[in-house]
Amino acid sequence: MNSTPTTPPRPFDVTAAFPQLAPLARTATRLHPRPGAPSPQDSSIGGPLLWPVDELWPHCDGPHVVDGMNLPLSPADVRLERRIRAASRGRSLTPQERQTLERIRPPRQFPLRVAVAPYEGSIAMLPVAQLYTRDVPDLHAPEGADLLQVLWCPFDHPIMPKTALFWRSAATVTDILTTPPEPPAMQFDGYLPEPCLLNPEQVTEYPDHLELSEELQAQLGDWSVWQTAGTHAGRPYASYLEESFDRNYASGQQETRDSERAWYLPQYYDNELAGAPGWKVGGWPRWGATDPIPRRCPSCDSGMDALLTIATFEGDHDSSWLPHEDPADEPPADFDPRQPTAVQIGSGYDQQLYVCPAAPEHPHVELMH
Repeated sequence: MNSTPTTPPRPFDVTAAFPQLAPLARTATRLHPRPGAPSPQDSSIGGPLLWPVDELWPHCDGPHVVDGMNLPLSPADVRLERRIRAASRGRSLTPQERQTLERIRPPRQFPLRVAVAPYEGSIAMLPVAQLYTRDVPDLHAPEGADLLQVLWCPFDHPIMPKTALFWRSAATVTDILTTPPEPPAMQFDGYLPEPCLLNPEQVTEYPDHLELSEELQAQLGDWSVWQTAGTHAGRPYASYLEESFDRNYASGQQETRDSERAWYLPQYYDNELAGAPGWKVGGWPRWGATDPIPRRCPSCDSGMDALLTIATFEGDHDSSWLPHEDPADEPPADFDPRQPTAVQIGSGYDQQLYVCPAAPEHPHVELMH
């Protein structure tokens, strides 16, 4: 694909309604991954890394235990299964394809086993992301580095994959490791990113409403503030929001309607005006699975910066954040604009990585939300 995804303008300028938000604005770089064939010289998701041939490939020492509900698969089998599913879209499986899929995922035997013996020894990690600073404006590298490489262990530790970060200077890599080791198995097939090229785009974000002051949170939920706060494309914000509210949450009784509206307005702000969904570098986190928690460096207690959001979805089907695509570009038949990387974190969450701005060598922090 040679698409050029572009984020549509926000439905309206939220700082015109709430000027207190203006000083809290941050930029983020949306990565807009799209299936492709990246090289080690490209910024990518799930692509080959510019890894020195004389440097040990990272491994994870465990523990690596899976439950009996999920049969661990090798990366090679996951790739084969995906190819068969893509090739057979719109037609019946051939006998050979069906036989191969049954080998990869044998019919379950009941009763299900409760646990599977752990994998012994260290397990090779898988490439997740490779980002060059030349491509990603919000990627702030330590001095002397211009490349970030992110790998993970494809087993839960304990509720999501454990990641490893490597900063390096691309110019120092002359001989590249072309056949890195792979793990014998993965806990979930959603832990194998589909190789994707990136289409970085910088956007402006604002904090989740739960990270704002109590006063500003109250204003966001106050219908009268929206009613008197500026216009949207020549008409009041209130008209736009009322139509959106009526489509989704309107109730017959006025008292119930007012209560629903007070809940709806902060949610609308979070989903459509605050933080962008999907894979991104920098910016503000989107919260949902958990309430916001302090992000402090475990070594020096400094406030940590958002580095990378590893996302299950790029947005809901009706999200205003879904990018415009070049109509001249024809996506593959199996392309899912909501999940181009095939990554799944938990039940559809995001995994966010934070780093210490005071000392990049300090351990990073992982959160799932």
